[in-house]
Amino acid sequence: MSLTDASREAEELLIQFPILYPSTQMFRTALRGVAAYGLSWFDAHIWAYAEHFGLSEIISEDFAHGRFYGSVRVRNPFL
Repeated sequence: MSLTDASREAEELLIQFPILYPSTQMFRTALRGVAAYGLSWFDAHIWAYAEHFGLSEIISEDFAHGRFYGSVRVRNPFL
């Protein structure tokens, strides 16, 4: 992908989706995800955002399919 196309794509994504910044509470929730569920730091942040913003489901192959992490259920789309 050319730099021009990549820049245009990034701008279109910024228009369509809000940017979510980590807060102190989200950081603490991610720490809890690492400690309580044994999540990697990256996965803990994904879960913390879902938990914080009230998402009911994470679609990922990197978590245990069907498991609840807090109030968030995980679904593996490849099963």
